[in-house]
Amino acid sequence: MERKKEEEAVVLDFLPHGYPFDKRPMHLKKPIVQAIGKENFTLLELVPRKGVFLQPYEEVYIGEAKRDKIHHINGKIPVDNLTQTAKSELKHVIQDLVKKHEARFVEFFNKAQPISTRMHVLELLPGVGKKHMEEIVNERRTEPFKDFADIRKRVKLMPDPVTTIVRRILSELEGKEKHLLFVDRPPAREERTKKN
Repeated sequence: MERKKEEEAVVLDFLPHGYPFDKRPMHLKKPIVQAIGKENFTLLELVPRKGVFLQPYEEVYIGEAKRDKIHHINGKIPVDNLTQTAKSELKHVIQDLVKKHEARFVEFFNKAQPISTRMHVLELLPGVGKKHMEEIVNERRTEPFKDFADIRKRVKLMPDPVTTIVRRILSELEGKEKHLLFVDRPPAREERTKKN
């Protein structure tokens, strides 16, 4: 499935003087923004425009049109390259994005299909086994789910859908998953070590 390009990102950390491990003289260092894309949860390294100061949780436009706060995108970064601040904000920002885009994730529960004769996409979610999967599929046949609360109400002992999706997204970002349900492909291993 072709994923849409990231148009907007949420700031995880802003480093006005670049990375602390960058040993170049101060006048050669550029400010760095670590952010996560709102569409595919792509972790990105951005360079802000001159004189722009950003805060965690701030949303920035990174699409093809004129950008007001971001000068350019350096590229994707792996979880390992996030600062401590960015890592500590990551789960909260993802949780926030999942809640804000509830309809998109409820649609996932309504439309997810089997991967093979023995495995369903829904079973790739943490805490969702065969029993929950069968219940979800049977319930959505009767009537599509309206929201997260509806899923919890109609599927007995269902883990919290928001927590389940957030855990899956984090696992995909960490490169632990073969099948990517929500995240754009993270950088390859060799790209991960190049930076440091």
